[in-house]
Amino acid sequence: MRKQKRDRSSTLYNRGFNAGISGKSREECPVNNADMRSCWMTGWREGREAHWNGMSGVSAIQINPSLA
Repeated sequence: MRKQKRDRSSTLYNRGFNAGISGKSREECPVNNADMRSCWMTGWREGREAHWNGMSGVSAIQINPSLA
C-alpha cells in the first residue's frame, strides 16, 4: 500500500509547531514564500503558546481531549 503524501502546508505547520515548542526563534523559518511562511508561523505561534503553558514533549503534541 502506498503512503499518501501530506500537503506542504501541514508539514510546515508541524515543523513550525516543533520549532516553537522547543523554544526556537521565529527567525529560523526556512520558507520565503508568503503563503507557506504563514503556515510555518501559525504552527510556531501555537508551539510557543504550548511552551509557555508548560507543555513539552508528547504532552504538547498529543493533547488528550477528555482532559482539556
